[in-house]
Amino acid sequence: MSQVTLLDEVSQWNQETCQQELKTVLPKLVAMHHDTDSWEEHTNILQIITSKFLPHLSLSELETGCFSTVLPKVEKVFAGLLEEISKQIGGLSSQNTELHVFLRNILKMMVQTLESLSGCVRHVSSFEESVSFDNIRSLPSCILRVLKDTFQHCKKGLMELLDKINLEDTASEELVSDIVTVIHSLLDICSIISRLDIALHANTWKFIIKQSVKYQSLVEDQLHHTDIAFSLCEDLCTSVQNCFELAQQIQQADLQEVVHCPEYKLFQKATKMCRFFANTLVHYTKEFKAFLAKSCCRFHQLYLQIHSKFPPSVCAPSVPPALSEELRVAVLVPLDVMLTQLMSFQPFAQSVLDPDHQSSTELCLPQCLLLVNILGKLSSQPEEALRLWSDGSQFSEETPRWSVFEAVLQSFRHCMLERAVPVRLPGVMLRGQAQGRVSLHQHVCVHMCACVAVLPAQHFPPLERSLLAAVLQADTQTAVLATDVWCFLARYGMAELCFHHVLLIAHLIRSCPGEGYQLFHLALLLRRLLFLMTPKHQVEFVERFPPSQEENVCVWGHTLLRCLCVDARMQVEEEVLARASVVLQEWQNSGHRLGDIPRLNRILGCMLLLMGGSSLQAECVLSSVKIISQLWSRMSCNQVQVHPPLQCTVKLLLSLSAVLIKSVEPHVIVQAVSCLSGLTIQKCSDDLLLAGLEFLASMGKVFFPPNVQCQVLLKISALFNGLLTHPSWLILHHVLEAFGLFAEITNHEEVISQTLTSEEVKTKVLNFLSKTISLQESEELRLERLKEWRSIIEKHCEQMERENCSPEHTPITEEPCPKKARQETNTEEEYERYLQTAESALKALQAIEGPGHSPSPPVWVRARLQVLQTLIAQINTSTEQQP
Repeated sequence: MSQVTLLDEVSQWNQETCQQELKTVLPKLVAMHHDTDSWEEHTNILQIITSKFLPHLSLSELETGCFSTVLPKVEKVFAGLLEEISKQIGGLSSQNTELHVFLRNILKMMVQTLESLSGCVRHVSSFEESVSFDNIRSLPSCILRVLKDTFQHCKKGLMELLDKINLEDTASEELVSDIVTVIHSLLDICSIISRLDIALHANTWKFIIKQSVKYQSLVEDQLHHTDIAFSLCEDLCTSVQNCFELAQQIQQADLQEVVHCPEYKLFQKATKMCRFFANTLVHYTKEFKAFLAKSCCRFHQLYLQIHSKFPPSVCAPSVPPALSEELRVAVLVPLDVMLTQLMSFQPFAQSVLDPDHQSSTELCLPQCLLLVNILGKLSSQPEEALRLWSDGSQFSEETPRWSVFEAVLQSFRHCMLERAVPVRLPGVMLRGQAQGRVSLHQHVCVHMCACVAVLPAQHFPPLERSLLAAVLQADTQTAVLATDVWCFLARYGMAELCFHHVLLIAHLIRSCPGEGYQLFHLALLLRRLLFLMTPKHQVEFVERFPPSQEENVCVWGHTLLRCLCVDARMQVEEEVLARASVVLQEWQNSGHRLGDIPRLNRILGCMLLLMGGSSLQAECVLSSVKIISQLWSRMSCNQVQVHPPLQCTVKLLLSLSAVLIKSVEPHVIVQAVSCLSGLTIQKCSDDLLLAGLEFLASMGKVFFPPNVQCQVLLKISALFNGLLTHPSWLILHHVLEAFGLFAEITNHEEVISQTLTSEEVKTKVLNFLSKTISLQESEELRLERLKEWRSIIEKHCEQMERENCSPEHTPITEEPCPKKARQETNTEEEYERYLQTAESALKALQAIEGPGHSPSPPVWVRARLQVLQTLIAQINTSTEQQP
């Protein structure tokens, strides 16, 4: 039977006949389809196979019995039909009817082929059971190839056609609307073909941008700019992700010759697409910036997303450095150009400087680096753009907007993880050479200072407000960064500006409630700025805030004596020590009242600052030793354990004694050691323990006479032994450090042997001294731990700021640092506390009247004692009457 006869006969069969003849006829039709060179016969055979026999094939028979043999030929024939159309289309005219018929037949065959392929898809979808890819392996690739070839052919012809069209500026609205529709339709197609063919995708985008720019004056008001911008951003993100996936595959393969592997060629193609999309986005933004207000948030997010994938971001994928650098040049360089274009665009500045903007953990560093990059570009911007970024929102009716300085400091604050890792960034050029890698703190500080150096004077007020706000917030490292920049500002400016700032900060310190983080940060700034003042201004500052006045003690309690010139330093020394003697005398005269302890602590704090790094005059040393000796004699460990203000006193006395240890009498040291050893370590605050460790470490400088050794040495070893088992790793580190210093210089080696009584303690000390790391933490575990700490620290800072700003917040003036609100004590504790105070005062009074003191006290003392006896009798009477 001939092929024609077989085709005619089969075309008349019903489904039942086809099912019966399936095994014998289908192989013949498949062979005929493979061997024929006739387009028309090929199409007919394909239709018969897919409509008559395909429905009777089981799922397991589809690939081997039909698809694997038939579909490759379908691809080849369909490509030939398209090629033939391309050849003949140039000669088409209204007179050439024969060519019309020929092309119509080709189009008819192409439609029939597409219908046959659609039938294949419908048949596969009709199976209820799950379909294995092995059963239809040839079908998807064939359909995608046909679709791609069809679109590529039609698109090419369409583009050639549209390129020949030139619309005048007077074109009708209908024509303009048609062009806009074409552009939007091609944009829709882009999302479909993005995974089919890279070159096709890129060419389509080129045509979209080309047509948009070509008819810019006609279509710019009607184009869906937001859709176009968003699509470009998504395509760029997808391309970058593809590059990193390929780079990771190369990394995992651990290839020695990367450039010769097939994956590298794919990586280069993907990188080329990234460069194309980035440059296209830059071009589109430049031409249509005025219409992209709604896209600025996406541009901002795009910048952060892309930068988060590159080092030094802690979440950047691990890829070969050379590939990362290649991709960086392809993508980040165009994005930097785009950033420059958007600097003067208010909606973009609004998005970047939005106070309500919340970045996820992995985007905190990119946000900080974006703002630092903007700082570097401000000097080249016109005044309007400079004002936009540096001044922030000025009026209540405006949408809130930070200044760029405030935004930089806030973003740095949120980079807790990156500061802890720490990340490293390229340093700036110095003397013609690039510095090595620097910390994030140094990177931000250098660029902020560089911006300050070229900032016009009219923009200083928002800068100063931003720096002050950063100093007054809870994160200490951010406050240190603001202090660094502030010091540069003071040093870069005139001496009068520095003096003005010092006066302002001193007034703020004097008005600070309590001893919270704000006072600590302001004091840090004051100490730094005092170094930068002229000697004349330092002397004037001492005259304006004399230490002899009570209200200025809080100012001088947070300065360093060594930062002052000789004249100012001598004046401060004399006035502080004179003031300390007066306060101590008044405290003694008042009967050592507990309520006066905070006042005493403030002047002791001033004394401690006098000792820091300065060689005191002999008279000052003697005066200081006399004061602390008198105070140690009044310290009772039982009272200290109960009253927080006394704990602060002991902490200051321990630190002062550590500095002056060589001048302190042995019996005073015995009193100090006895007080310290009498405290319950578990109930002591951390700052008291640290002061105690400072004191214990200094004891190594002292040689005790034999009559004192029995009173001191055992207590020292007992203190070290107890502290070496402290549960806090941070305190334990300081304990080991203090013990190491003591052991290095002491002459009393028996203390060391008495301390190291257990193998566990010996191991701790030896490992510390030999710098042995007992457990090496992996980078992954360390990063996870730091992430947990970041969350804890952030919550802690936010809680402190909420407490500080709440209307109910009551400043704590009797404690050395902010603590939780004091709980109400029960009645018994109240009695115990007041009775201990009364008992201590009476004992002190008795000591005054004892041996070595005047035998005849003033007359008024007896009268006061009688009044006290009457008061005690009244208390006893009222107590007995209570049920």
